[in-house]
Amino acid sequence: MSAKNTKSIFLAGPTASGKSAVALELADQLGGEIISVDSMQVYRGLDLGTAKPNAEERVRAPHHLIDIVELKESFSVADFVRLAHVAEEQIRARGNVPIFCGGTGLYFRAYFEGLGEAPPSDPQLRATLEAAPLDQLLRELEQSDPVTFAKIDRQNPRRVIRALEVIRLTDKPFSEQRAMWDASNAPTLLCLQRDPADLRIRIETRVDEMFHRGLVDETRQLLTRGLDQNRTAMQALGYRQVTEHLRGEPSLAETIALVKTKTWQFARRQRTWFRQQMNTRWLEISVSETAEQIAARALAASKESFATVRP
Repeated sequence: MSAKNTKSIFLAGPTASGKSAVALELADQLGGEIISVDSMQVYRGLDLGTAKPNAEERVRAPHHLIDIVELKESFSVADFVRLAHVAEEQIRARGNVPIFCGGTGLYFRAYFEGLGEAPPSDPQLRATLEAAPLDQLLRELEQSDPVTFAKIDRQNPRRVIRALEVIRLTDKPFSEQRAMWDASNAPTLLCLQRDPADLRIRIETRVDEMFHRGLVDETRQLLTRGLDQNRTAMQALGYRQVTEHLRGEPSLAETIALVKTKTWQFARRQRTWFRQQMNTRWLEISVSETAEQIAARALAASKESFATVRP
């Protein structure tokens, strides 16, 4: 399947579910570039605790929205949406496939639905627009909002109708409004799901590896750069617990156990959030499946959704 015919792919799942490895396989198969959807990987220095892709993985496939702000800087969901749109457009311009991958559900939702409150659908207006020929709707859109007309999928009547509906209801160009489309029209998010016992083992293995590779030393260095002054960065799993350890509270063994528990609790919250808040398609992953096999299934699921997914 060529990049020309492939829309953006959106891949999510709980922490340690294996989504990063799957994204790399998809990038190999499609000529893709990965856009990180992770609120902590944006910070320079938060490497081990966020399971940030290593140098070899970044050579294997270009990664975006990683290491883009310093610890003393703030980064908001609005920043993510803006930069992710830029990255997606640039990847497209190079003829490659954008592969969104991460576990920050709020970022996915904001990217899909926009940041503001879109006006609710007006049944009478919607019926009027749906009754009009598509070419007539496109002419109106071109006149009222040329920016949206230039970017929109003109073969997708539902998107054209929604844009015109918002324009008529607000008397403002659709392109100027923060809410880009409503949740019912959002792309399908592919979510990896593993058996709880399997996921817990993967989490505990990952945490052990992080500490083995030097999470304590990394945290100690980051504290000299202002880690504890950034409330957002201090929420990253592992860093707060290690900071408390360095300040003489829990022992190292207690800290490792606590990070495992906190990570498992976080993974459960992620799974619940994606189930309740997003238009998701779950991919059940078995213990024996390789990243390559999972990527093949994810690509097949994406193809099935492309008829309704909008770029």
